[in-house]
Amino acid sequence: MSELKYKRIILKLSGEALAGEKGFGINPPVIKKIAKEIHDVYNQGIQIAIVVGGGNMWRGEAGAEMGMERSQADYIGMLSTIMNGLALQDNLESEGVPTRLQTSIEMRQIAEPYIRRKAIRHLEKGRIVIFSGGTGNPYFSTDTTAVLRAAEIDADAILMAKNGVDGIYSADPKTDASAIKYDKLTQLDILNKGLQVMDSTASSLSMDNNIPLVVFNLNEPGNIKRVVHGQNIGTIVEGK
Repeated sequence: MSELKYKRIILKLSGEALAGEKGFGINPPVIKKIAKEIHDVYNQGIQIAIVVGGGNMWRGEAGAEMGMERSQADYIGMLSTIMNGLALQDNLESEGVPTRLQTSIEMRQIAEPYIRRKAIRHLEKGRIVIFSGGTGNPYFSTDTTAVLRAAEIDADAILMAKNGVDGIYSADPKTDASAIKYDKLTQLDILNKGLQVMDSTASSLSMDNNIPLVVFNLNEPGNIKRVVHGQNIGTIVEGK
């Protein structure tokens, strides 16, 4: 396989990716498969940090339906990402991969608090770092967390692994047969076209810090490795 294109990455996993076909909770065979894929990439000598969402446990829409205050609902979502992070850590360590879980909300009994310099040191020592708890603030998504952490640890790229979607389209390909797939876009294209790749805060932050983004299908075995080796799969977003 070709030489590595990226040496330090943020892998953004949706919570739904951990649920698989079940659609809710954590599907054991699915998370084991994801851990094996990450292990395979780890063996390439790549420094890997992971941001995982919480949509398989809790979504903000549920809080809205209950009449819940937005901040309260968002904190529940942050706790969901920590539960997913713990499950992912355990599965990675079952694969023999040294892993550290850091949370933006302190939970010292189960994880380290997020400390930028410590996270970088873990990566340099060959440990995978999982960032959970979002940014620690309501009103910010895990997409924004991924971009923020990528900027802080000086990651080469953000790999956005989608559940069953092989890139960025002009519309939802699941509902619109005429949707066009883009092979390459700029950060400004994302904002101007109103493409639902990540929220506007995350897109703006990514553009301001010139962080490349690769959107690809997680369900295709070996895709993470293909991306880090620079193969043209999915959609690449780079430049302003």
